[in-house]
Amino acid sequence: MAPVPEFAARIGRIPIRFLQPSQPEGRWPAKSFVGEVVPFAATIFREGHGLLGAEVEITDPDGAVSRHRMRLVGTGTDRWRTEVAMNTTGDWSWMVRAWSDDWASWLHIAKVKLAAEQDVELVLAMGAELLRTRRSKLFLDIAAALVDDQLRPDDRLALASTPRLVTAIRTNPIRSLVTESERMTLHVERARAAVGSWYEFFPRSEGAKRAKDGTWTSGTFRTAAKRLPGVAAMGFDVLYLPPIHPIGVAHRKGRNNTTTAFPGDPGSPWAIGGAAGGHDAVHPELGTLADFRWFVREAAKNGIEIALDLALQASPDHPWVTEHPEWFTHRPDGSIAYAENPPKKYQDIYPINFDNDPIGIRVEVLRIIRHWIAQGVRIFRVDNPHTKPLDFWEWTIAEVHSTDPDVVFLAEAFTRPPMMQSLAAVGFQQSYTYFTWRNTKTELEEFLTGMSEETASFLRPNLFVNTPDILTEYLQFGGRAGYKVRAAIAATGSPTWGVYAGYELVENVARAGSEENIDNEKYEFKHREWAKAEAAGLSLAPYITALNRARAAHPALQQLRGLQTHWSDDDAILVYSKHVDAAFTENARPDTVIVVANLDPHSVRETMVHLDLTAFGMDEDARFDVVDLITGARFPWGRDTYVRLDAFTEPVHVLAVDPRSVR
Repeated sequence: MAPVPEFAARIGRIPIRFLQPSQPEGRWPAKSFVGEVVPFAATIFREGHGLLGAEVEITDPDGAVSRHRMRLVGTGTDRWRTEVAMNTTGDWSWMVRAWSDDWASWLHIAKVKLAAEQDVELVLAMGAELLRTRRSKLFLDIAAALVDDQLRPDDRLALASTPRLVTAIRTNPIRSLVTESERMTLHVERARAAVGSWYEFFPRSEGAKRAKDGTWTSGTFRTAAKRLPGVAAMGFDVLYLPPIHPIGVAHRKGRNNTTTAFPGDPGSPWAIGGAAGGHDAVHPELGTLADFRWFVREAAKNGIEIALDLALQASPDHPWVTEHPEWFTHRPDGSIAYAENPPKKYQDIYPINFDNDPIGIRVEVLRIIRHWIAQGVRIFRVDNPHTKPLDFWEWTIAEVHSTDPDVVFLAEAFTRPPMMQSLAAVGFQQSYTYFTWRNTKTELEEFLTGMSEETASFLRPNLFVNTPDILTEYLQFGGRAGYKVRAAIAATGSPTWGVYAGYELVENVARAGSEENIDNEKYEFKHREWAKAEAAGLSLAPYITALNRARAAHPALQQLRGLQTHWSDDDAILVYSKHVDAAFTENARPDTVIVVANLDPHSVRETMVHLDLTAFGMDEDARFDVVDLITGARFPWGRDTYVRLDAFTEPVHVLAVDPRSVR
């Protein structure tokens, strides 16, 4: 007989496929964060009708190993799953182990054959043989009883399901054909990489003073610090600052993005660089580098981290323009090409050419980032990263994390999905999204499901409701109700959300023909009467505070996964839930939050809401009480519930299920 040729099989004896969490293509590890409840899953099957068992084996960064039994989810799916909460940062490794569950297979066959009175003694003898593979007294005693013909067959079979034996076999399965998957990596980052409430303001506007002649005196880090307690009181824990660097004079933009700047116009902070320095300097009108470090410490005293803008571009006055002209693209006439996003033109900004001197640019950018890390910054909001090469970001973020693994990068990339997703894949912890332009029930259901399921292993959405550049039609015409709706969905849909200053004042007047605020703060100072608006009941600060309080109190809202959409009979009523099992909460009770949003900001809507209660681990006909986390009202709920939402009072229910009331 000819020898059997060697062959390296690509599938195990028991096939284990489509492991999750993982990134597409497997080029980079999947990502998680401390506190995330991660679903580990695989498709596992075999030939024939034998039953299977499976577990995930996880090794934490310190080498400690834990094993977690997996369960089959859904009849006929062959999909196995378990959930594990991540509790420390670093690289975790994991793999799935599957086996032929010989005892469960025998027990199933034995029940069928004894009921049909087929091969009774033979099948009981087979069970006894399996038990004898374990040398404990419990196993051997039951093995002897299975073949004791003095006992009725049904009584003997009943011994195979005694609680002690079931527990013992679960701990030490009777199995064969054990197969292991490839080993995977899960990169776990600090919680702030995925969980946070962001607030954006321009420090130059906070404390700015306007003279009688119309000229302004810029606010400083010292005056801006007076706003920190108000930001913290609303529950925000990250404060994002637009660029704080010197602003160029050449081609400076005037008010509302005009090409003519008048004396006193401060210019766009994104036109970085001037006589006072570039990306490593502070605008003199804001203060000194020491003042900035003081501001960072003051923010920390208020429980706030500072996120600093990283905009890799230069004004015509930036030192780079003369020191490194090779870093820019020159046109045939010798001039440097300014930035454009047709029809928008940014004559005050020169984009960087990353191909002329890639090593030099990488070294300089790394120096700048580490300079600001030394000043106390651990979060960077990166401006337009999709206009820079992906390999540049992969290298830069990896280099930063080699010394400072807790630094967080947010990608401000409103672009095509492949680029947005690839930026996340190569290292960005968070990403802006197209949430701002998803308004209908169908659009939002698709968006929320996609972000919590399809890309959750690597892309973490930061749901900003507005920015200095984005004032959508929904906000322009939705009034106060529209602002409540968008804030509620953002704050409950994702563990990270954000607002730009003025949102709480319902600033909704756009510059004609645009999606930008009129009198845009990018190009001028802005004075806001925060206390006066709150005293008059005109501010949404109390509403935003209630949302952030709910986020802090409910672990379900701190998860990206676990979002489930539900049905309503009205196309304007969006319904979804977030749920965490009792095993993952401090009080050992399940945490469930149900959101019902009236997307029509101009009317009262009444409808029936239909919930899939199995998503909460309840019986499908269970009854329970819910508490509205905005108003404090309590309601009886169930699978099918009538809801009335008045856009002019409270357009959104944010409902917490009282687990003690389930009946």
